[in-house]
Amino acid sequence: MKSGVRAMIVSKGRNVIVAGLMLVLLAGCSVSKSDKSSSSSSQKSSKVVKSSSKVTRSSSKSASSAVQDEPKTHATLKLTFMGDNTLGTDPKFNASTSLPTVWAQHGNDPSYFFQNVASYFRSDDLTVANLETTLTNSSTQKFKGTGTVFHFKGNPGLVKVLTGSSIEAVTVANNHIYDYGQQGFSDTIATLKAAGVGYTGEGYQYVTKIKGVLVGILGYQGWTATSSDQHKIKTDIKNLRKKGCQIVIPYFHWGIERSPYPNATQTTLAHTAIDAGADMVIGSHPHVIESMEKYKGKLIAYSMSNFCFGGNSHPSDMRSFILQANVTVSGSKVSAVSFRAIPTRISATESYNNYQPTPYTGSSAAAVLSYMNSLSPTLHGAIRSQFTAIK
Repeated sequence: MKSGVRAMIVSKGRNVIVAGLMLVLLAGCSVSKSDKSSSSSSQKSSKVVKSSSKVTRSSSKSASSAVQDEPKTHATLKLTFMGDNTLGTDPKFNASTSLPTVWAQHGNDPSYFFQNVASYFRSDDLTVANLETTLTNSSTQKFKGTGTVFHFKGNPGLVKVLTGSSIEAVTVANNHIYDYGQQGFSDTIATLKAAGVGYTGEGYQYVTKIKGVLVGILGYQGWTATSSDQHKIKTDIKNLRKKGCQIVIPYFHWGIERSPYPNATQTTLAHTAIDAGADMVIGSHPHVIESMEKYKGKLIAYSMSNFCFGGNSHPSDMRSFILQANVTVSGSKVSAVSFRAIPTRISATESYNNYQPTPYTGSSAAAVLSYMNSLSPTLHGAIRSQFTAIK
């Protein structure tokens, strides 16, 4: 374009003034384009992203109008949930077959227990488990009444099992977190904190930013559904929304052991949470798979059963599953969710519990999925090993 203007000036001297005006106008257009380019560069630099494992944290945005005009968040996060993980044992158990002994026999290898499922955890954006044990060296047990009671604890070094398998967060809201009293609880929290594992429940909330999306995980022991219980759940969810959480998921410890169906307390708490704005509800404790439910377009998994479970060396029901959800956020809200269930046996072998959760394959996997669907009529057969949209 510039060479064309020069030719016009040489050949037609009488139009020099006009050509000069054209040059000024063209130069002005060029500056205008340059300014837009600079604005775009500034806009990008104001969103510095620092990666840490699977979780990303965004720096605060500039107050410039260019940044304020940016489109709202749009991202899809893959979230993974599992059930009860007892990374320890009860002193009354046979020490020769206990989880800590098996770990020692394999050189205290952090990857040993989850080696058959860790690929799912490493390829997602956030992995959450129930930690149903204390990680403490305390020997002072809490009195839990007469009859058959259990006191679970593991050496604090077992926290490496979580970090070594890309498990970022745990709920500590369960009936074994105080097995060694306040000291055992405090030791567990200190161990998780030192290892960089997030935790929720018993007065704590886990909030993290992933791909620019703020995620909040809540933890509760759900043994009652009083008006006070429900008010707390509603308030907690409301407060997380006020903090900017675009995804809010409560994880409950509740229900009746070995029952495949939720009781009235569970359904009341789950429905209360979703009515208050929760995007999904996760549960554990019964030591078996319970039904899943679609309620107002949201997913409820009432019990995910045992997982890496040091609480029994040979449970009668070894069926479990990994729940994964693809959660799409548009702006400040969840706009779409799809999920899948990965049928998993809590042991690599059927004859005893070696504490290595292992996915079922073939007809065995199909049988577990069929069983889960039979328990869950509101999902109309949608529980599959492939992602299926919740509508």
